[in-house]
Amino acid sequence: MDFEVYCDESRQDLIAKKQSGQYFMIGSLWLPADIREDVKAGIAQLRQKHKVWGEIKWSKISPSKKDFYLGLVDLFISYQDKLRFRCIAIESSKVDLGWHNHDKELGFYKFYYQLLHHWILDLNTYTIFCDTKTNRDPSRLKVLSECLSNANLTAKIGFIQALPSHQVALIQFTDFLLGIVSAKMNDGTKRQAKLEIIYHLEQELHHKLRPTVQREEKFNIFKIRLEGGW
Repeated sequence: MDFEVYCDESRQDLIAKKQSGQYFMIGSLWLPADIREDVKAGIAQLRQKHKVWGEIKWSKISPSKKDFYLGLVDLFISYQDKLRFRCIAIESSKVDLGWHNHDKELGFYKFYYQLLHHWILDLNTYTIFCDTKTNRDPSRLKVLSECLSNANLTAKIGFIQALPSHQVALIQFTDFLLGIVSAKMNDGTKRQAKLEIIYHLEQELHHKLRPTVQREEKFNIFKIRLEGGW
C-alpha cells in the first residue's frame, strides 16, 4: 500500500539550549496516498466556510479563526485510523551533542529517523515530504532516506522531498497539530482560543495530551528517553 507522510518541526532551536522541561519536536501526518485529495478538499471546504485563506499555522490562531481550526480538529478525527499523527518530543536539557559529533544538525536528523522508522511497516511504500529548511550539509535528506531504507528492507522508501510549507496544505496541517502538542507540553499558551482548541482535541481523543505508548495509532506522542531506563 502507498502511504504519504508530511512532516514539520517545532522549536528546533532548543536542541542546543539545555532548557529543563522544554521540548523541541518533530511531527508527522500519515495517510494512504489515495485519500490525499479528499483530505485537501476537506481543508478547502473549511476555508470556504470560515473565509480563512492564509497559511494554516498554530501561531496564526486568533479568536476570529478559532472555528476554522476547531473544524480542522474535527476533520482529522473524522478519518479515524486512516489519518494519523505522530510526533517525537525531545527534552532540551537531556540532549548530549557528544553523541552526534557535537553537530546539532546531525542530531536533529537522527531524531527525524527515530520519528519515522518505528511507523514504517513491511510491504508498504512511503513518500515523505518535509518543510524546506537550509542545511549546512545538503545530503541530509538523502542520507535519512538511505538509513530508513537500510533499516526497513521489506518496505520501500519512495523518496524524501523538501517542499515550501506555504505551498503544501498537509505540511501546514502537520504544523497545526504539532503546535497543539508543543503548546501543551511546553505550557506555551494562555490564549483562550488556543486553549479551547487543545481542550477540543483532548475531548475528541478521550484523553489528555501526554506521551503515549508506541502502539497508540491515532495521535502518538513519542517522548524519547535520552536518559535511558525501561
